[in-house]
Amino acid sequence: MNFVTADLVDAHAHVVRSCEVQFRSYGKRSRFHGPIRTIKCANDNALIKQTVSTPGNGAVLVVDGGGSLSSALVGDLIAGMAQKNGWAGLVIWGVIRDSVALADLDIGIKALGSNPWKSKKDGAGQVDVPVSFGGVEFVPGSWIYCDEDGVLVSPRKL
Repeated sequence: MNFVTADLVDAHAHVVRSCEVQFRSYGKRSRFHGPIRTIKCANDNALIKQTVSTPGNGAVLVVDGGGSLSSALVGDLIAGMAQKNGWAGLVIWGVIRDSVALADLDIGIKALGSNPWKSKKDGAGQVDVPVSFGGVEFVPGSWIYCDEDGVLVSPRKL
């Protein structure tokens, strides 16, 4: 599907919500969309690695990292695993690392920025629970549309 988020807002303003977070884009795909899967975690990426090691089937993993800038939740190994397993993209309310390597991966990645510091690997957090940030609730099974202009959430596929 070729889309532009501004056009989706114009056509579906009654159903879409726009995330107010000003994300940076990483990865080769500047536009990506799919059904939402979620993880809520704080400076710990073990659940992210576990989740993206399973088939993504075109889904987008939305990670609520609490907006923390202190350690990266995704780097080239986890993003590469997500690409290999068919995930359309990752939206991270937190930071990444290995930004140069991420630019070569055919996957969409939105994050707040980068930090070379590794995160914990304890497995703390929750998978497939509603998460909220940027004025939007991300509910597993809803749809997300990301491009150069922003992130939209819809309760259904548009």
